[in-house]
Amino acid sequence: MSEPVSAADRTLLARLNRRSRAGIEELCDDLGVTATAVRQRLTRLSDAGLVDRRPVSVGRGRPRHLYGLTPDGRRALGSNYQELADAMWSALSEVEDEKVRAFLFGRLQDTLVSRYGGDAEGEGELRQRLAGLRDALQVHGFTVEIDDSGPLPILREHHCPYLDISEDDPQICELEQKVFERVLGTGVALTRCCRDGDSCCEFTPNGSALVGAAPANAGGRS
Repeated sequence: MSEPVSAADRTLLARLNRRSRAGIEELCDDLGVTATAVRQRLTRLSDAGLVDRRPVSVGRGRPRHLYGLTPDGRRALGSNYQELADAMWSALSEVEDEKVRAFLFGRLQDTLVSRYGGDAEGEGELRQRLAGLRDALQVHGFTVEIDDSGPLPILREHHCPYLDISEDDPQICELEQKVFERVLGTGVALTRCCRDGDSCCEFTPNGSALVGAAPANAGGRS
């Protein structure tokens, strides 16, 4: 998951996409903002790898610079997966055959464990595994930190990546919790949750070893 693009930055990316390439002046006219504001946005988007700059010679004197989208910029402009994720989760949850539903959710859990745990699943000291999970989540665009101030370390997720889904189906929270348990190799308690109105989600490992590694029936219905 990549870092979300703001509405203002998305508008600028859209204008660059329509023009193919544009200079500061054209973007000022398109967006109705100052050159300073345009330069600040372009610098931010360039640092993020979404925009590049090319010099163009126009007669004598200093070359003019034109800006355009990088491949990552084009992907960011078209990245809006929320509706697809909502639809896919709904479709999985509505599978009537219990065994098929359990199999599908188990495969989803396996995929997420592989993504966030890699080859180090359940290996090393707990704090080392927790740091590895945090780093993997950050790579995928999660805003997370480890709070080590208490007797047990806490993995704090500053925004819920599945908030729209969780408001209709809390089993997505259970899925994430079980994925973290498998990556860490220990039980995990969800002690705070955005779904309940908290400002963040907090996962606290309890240090107890898990028995077996079989995928749980996340999303299953009794």
